[in-house]
Parts: sequence; structure tokens; C-alpha cells
Amino acid sequence: MTYRAPLNELRFALATHGRLPEILAMPFAAGLDAETVDAILEEAGKFAEQELAPTNRSGDLNGARLVDGKVITHPDIANAFYAFRDAGWLGLRAPVEYEGQGLPSIIASACEELWCSANLAFSLLPMLTLGAIGAIEAHASDEQKQRYLPNMSQGIWSGTMNLTEPNAGSDLAQVATKAIPNDDGSYALSGQKIFITWGDHELTENVIHLVLARLPDAPAGVKGISLFIAPKYLINADGSLGKRNPVYAVSLEHKLGIHASPTCVMSFEGAEGYLVGEAGKGLNYMFTMMNHARLGVGIEGHAVAERAYQDAVAYAKERVQSRALGSSNKESVPIIQHPDVRRMLMVQKATLAAQRALYMKASAALDQAHYHPVESERARADAELSFLIPIVKSWCTDNGTTLTNLAMQVLGGMGYVEETGVAQYVRDVRITPIYEGTNGIQALDLAGRKTAANGGNIAKAILAQGHAVADKLAGVHSAMAKQLQAALTLAQTSVDDMVSFMQETPEKAAAGACAYLNQMSCTLGAVAVAENHLAAGAALTDVINAPLGADFYQAQQQVAEAYFAYVLPQIYGYAENVHTGADAILALPLDAF
Repeated sequence: MTYRAPLNELRFALATHGRLPEILAMPFAAGLDAETVDAILEEAGKFAEQELAPTNRSGDLNGARLVDGKVITHPDIANAFYAFRDAGWLGLRAPVEYEGQGLPSIIASACEELWCSANLAFSLLPMLTLGAIGAIEAHASDEQKQRYLPNMSQGIWSGTMNLTEPNAGSDLAQVATKAIPNDDGSYALSGQKIFITWGDHELTENVIHLVLARLPDAPAGVKGISLFIAPKYLINADGSLGKRNPVYAVSLEHKLGIHASPTCVMSFEGAEGYLVGEAGKGLNYMFTMMNHARLGVGIEGHAVAERAYQDAVAYAKERVQSRALGSSNKESVPIIQHPDVRRMLMVQKATLAAQRALYMKASAALDQAHYHPVESERARADAELSFLIPIVKSWCTDNGTTLTNLAMQVLGGMGYVEETGVAQYVRDVRITPIYEGTNGIQALDLAGRKTAANGGNIAKAILAQGHAVADKLAGVHSAMAKQLQAALTLAQTSVDDMVSFMQETPEKAAAGACAYLNQMSCTLGAVAVAENHLAAGAALTDVINAPLGADFYQAQQQVAEAYFAYVLPQIYGYAENVHTGADAILALPLDAF
């Protein structure tokens, strides 16, 4: 089915949650205005619809292959990448001083939703390259930046992250890849990395690998891990490509989804590598880009669910079956008229609206944390960002699996067959709750470092903002305002519980962490759609400032009301899990599982 770039939804999110006027007023965004931003969105939407979306199915059917030591991708994927690179899309948020465009994260995130909806497997290549660019920019030497970043920012070279090993998944303290010093100041890297997305391919002239490894005298644990750059082809003094570095894709994983994206087992056989920054700080350096990476994965889960929702709506409007309940007309009607189908579609639409708002809030906080001219505002934004990142990463990806399954249910048996496309979305999106730290790890991070470690102060400040929104909502929709106030009060209780549990019985905090994350996510999602309701209401009273049309704004209000009716009530179950659920989990003997 045809993908439609949700440009009005993105415009509304940028205006309501992305703090677009504030960010455009910052010095780093000089020369950028709202009209240019809108033009970027228009062109990104066209590219996603016309160039990328048609490759999603062919890429799935014709996945990446390893042939005679080379990773081969389907011509549709290759041609889409060349068009993507030549149009300058890869460098949207790459640094200006290294041939990128340096655009704000709010704009890049909106475009990334479009790329991920159009073709998730494809979108991982630019995302990982940008992650590598971020780590090199933040921690490498000036010479290394000049050597690698211009070509990476333009998509001439791509980048990877080589973290995971057979015995070092989420626990990177177990990394065993070795780095032996050479006489010329370089290092010989030996070891194996697994699950390396786009670890090798022929689409770019070079692949720049960022590799975690240990020096011979490195201590055990995370303090012994260093970060190295290991290019696929060594680079001569004049910048030209030299000999092949002995780092190879030795096999490709046979995966449930994202078939167009090669997930490689990489073998480093004495490959020449170059230390980034100081020895022993590799894991810290890698985590520099984790906010961007986890935000990106959250957008991935959201974006695939958006495309699945679009297909479900289109099918529901076309599929005719059974007469309408309560009607005297015996003629069959499109299934979108049946209440249960409308319920499934509305849950998808309402949840997508909340997710888009939350990832846009996180993107705005990321921009402000880096670029706001006032130090106290940078600190405030950084605290907000730290709290939102595990929520965006986990909630949007868990919902990605839930919502795509709802879309499949709308299509019924036709959704279960591959030809309609929804089955691919279900397969593709399933990786996102696993990427960049599984969602259980994100929940522990939210409960521990992001809540209990600061006495719940960051959470309380964010909930206080929600109470202010509820106060405004009381003037236009008292019933919703009461629901929101109750949800925020309940969330405050869960914050207090988490702080207490972490101090007294950490295992209880761990057992309730996922429920806590889901409760906070649902609650903050309610705050966000309440803001949508208020913004839409304001637009409806001012025709001049309502460029998206009355129907759009009225729909935003109705979507917010549906969220309060069908999504927000989940918080009561989550809160009960937080308060008392741990006892039942911890009481069951291990032998009983």
C-alpha cells in the first residue's frame, strides 16, 4: 500500500512540542527560518514516498547476501542510497565544519521518522554513520576528525559501531577483542564482533569501524576498554584509499526482519586501528552518542507503527464485510464502520500522536542541552533529556510491536500473508525493543539513575509541568483535566516508591522497573496529547494561525480524548505492579519457573 508522509502531524509536533521558534532563535541555527524548515520537510516527504518507500518490499524479498567475501545489496537499495547521498540527506545533522548541514535535532528527527517509515532496514545505514560521526567529533583528535568526518558527513564513507561480542552483549565489561600496539603508533586489532548492522557493504567507498577493544595491560571490566578507529581500507597520507585492512564480514545473520540490512559477524585479523582519545575510556566515548542512538531507535519503533497504521486505515476503508450494527440496511459496509475496528485504529492513532510528541520533546531537549546560550537552561534541558530518553526508546518500541500487531488484526487473514506488507512491519519492528540496550535495561536506567539517584527530583519537576498543563486544560475540558491530575498524582506515588525501593530493597525496584517506565510513559503521553488538545483549540479560535485546517485541529482534540479513554487507563495496572507486584515475582522459587 502507498505510504503518505504525515507532514501535517510533523508540523504540528514541531510547533507544539519541538519548541521550533525558540530553537530557530539560537545562534547555532542562524540563517534557518520556519519557511526553510517546512521546505525541508516537504522535500523529505517526497523522497520518502517516491524513492525510499517503494524499496521496502523489494529489499525485504531480496535481502543482503555475502558473495565471495563481499556483502551485496539489492540494486533498489543501492540506487536509493545513491539518491539519498547525492541529495545531501545523510548530512542533515552532521557538523557544518566537516561538510554536514548542522541542522537542529528536531528537524533531523522529523526526517528520520520519514526514512524509518519508508524503509527501516535502509535507514539504519545513515543512522549508524551519524552515530560514528558523533563519537569521532566528540573524542577524536583534530587530525582524525579531518581525516574521516568530511567523507562520512557526505555519505562517501559510512560508519559502524562494533561493540557486541559472543560473550559480551549488554554486559560490555566482558569485551575481549585485543589491541596490540604497533611500532608506528597504530594498534593491531584481533577478535570477533557480532550483530554489526551494515558492518560491510559496497555502497560506500570505505567503511569506518569504531571498535571497542582491550590493550594488553588493560584492567578487567569497563575501565579496561578503549575505542579504536579501523577503516575497511587504510587511508594514504594524501587522503586516497590504500590497501585493504584485514577486517572482514565472515557471515550474515539470518534474521526475522530488516532483511535488506546486512547484520554481520565481523572478524578483526590483526586489523590496523587507531586509538581514539585516552586509553580506558572507550565505553564512556561510545556512550556519548547513546542519547542520539536511543532516540533514533525510539523513532524507528514509532515510524514502523505509523506506516502499519496507514495500511490498516486504507484496508479498513476498502474492505467490505457485514452490515453496520444498529442499521436497518442489510448491505455490507466497509469494516471501518464497525466499532471494534474503529477502536483498534483509534488506539493506534492516539498512541502515535503521544509518541511523536514525546520524541519531539526529547529532540528539543537535545538541541537545548547542547546549544542554549544560558547555562541553567542547558542544565534543565539535559536533565529532561536524560529522563525522556529511556521512555522514548522503550515505550515507542514496545508500542511499535503492539501497534503493528493491531494493524495486522485490522487486516485479519490478509494481514498475515506477506503480500499485503503488514507482516513485514511486524517482523521488522521486533528488533527495536532489543536495539541499543534492551527495554528492561532502559527501565532499570529510568528507575535507578534517572529517578532514585536524584531523589526523584527530575521526575517531580517533569510531573509539575504536567500539573500546569492540567490546570490549563481544566478551563476547556474539566473531565480530562481531572483524569490527568489523578494520573500525575499516581505517578508521583510511584516515583516515591522507586526512590524508597532503590534505597531499601533494590530487587523490588528492579522487578517493578518496567511497569514504572510504562506508567510514566503513559502519563507523560497524556500530558503531551493534552497539550495537543490545547494547541488545537487555540488554533481553532484563530483562523490566521490555523494553517493546517479546522478538520485537522478538531481531529487532534478527538484523538486526545480517545487517548484518555483507551490508553491512559493502563496506568492503574502499571501502578499496582510498581507498588505490590514485586513480591509475587520475587516469591516464586527459581526451580518453579
